[in-house]
Amino acid sequence: MVIPLEMGWRHLLFENWPVDPELMDSHLPDGLSPDTFDGTAWLSVVPFTNVDVRPKGLPKWAGLPLPELNVRTYVTRDGVPSVYFFSLDAQGVSSVVGARLFHHLPYYYARISLEWESGRVEFDSRRKHPGARPARYDATYWPSGEPFSAPEEPLGAFLVERYRFYTEAPDGTLRYTDVSHDPWTLYPATAEVRTDTLCSADGFDRPGADPVYYYSPGLDVVAQPSQRAPAGGAL
Repeated sequence: MVIPLEMGWRHLLFENWPVDPELMDSHLPDGLSPDTFDGTAWLSVVPFTNVDVRPKGLPKWAGLPLPELNVRTYVTRDGVPSVYFFSLDAQGVSSVVGARLFHHLPYYYARISLEWESGRVEFDSRRKHPGARPARYDATYWPSGEPFSAPEEPLGAFLVERYRFYTEAPDGTLRYTDVSHDPWTLYPATAEVRTDTLCSADGFDRPGADPVYYYSPGLDVVAQPSQRAPAGGAL
């Protein structure tokens, strides 16, 4: 039996583009519908690092660090606003294998570095997963405005205040994971993205519109075990 996990998410950039809902719908598995804000769906790239990843109940010192990078969108099922992951790149081989086997998440092994220097994050990820399409993301990002509570800003709340994540397992079944954490604190952010081939690796053209950037220093999270979503909805 897979048990809940505790972890911290730190130094996150939310890089977000508006996308046509019909285009997004064509990339989603049956049972999920694009969620929209101001009439558009959204595609996001999120670099960050996990810290203290461990089974729930163990002390923080027993946890592992896990730099990560994901490509996601925003969906609904049974009226619940959720996240759908297209891909998750991560540094640790054992963590990637475990996440694929036990949590049915589309993780890919990558070599990732994240450094916090002079108030800026230097992030570089190169996908090395056997048999997967190569993907690279190289960026510098930093907070560039005053902090605010995400629930108080409509777009920020839409993009980050979600507590259920969906993925499609290798056998084609739809699975979900519930998470719990405090509300997000966000900052307006600036980013210099030097290389990004993640979108194309996941079947998207990189959107032409300027992205909306948010930064968060992070928060602590509890993730429940992955569960299979019932056919036809109604969890």
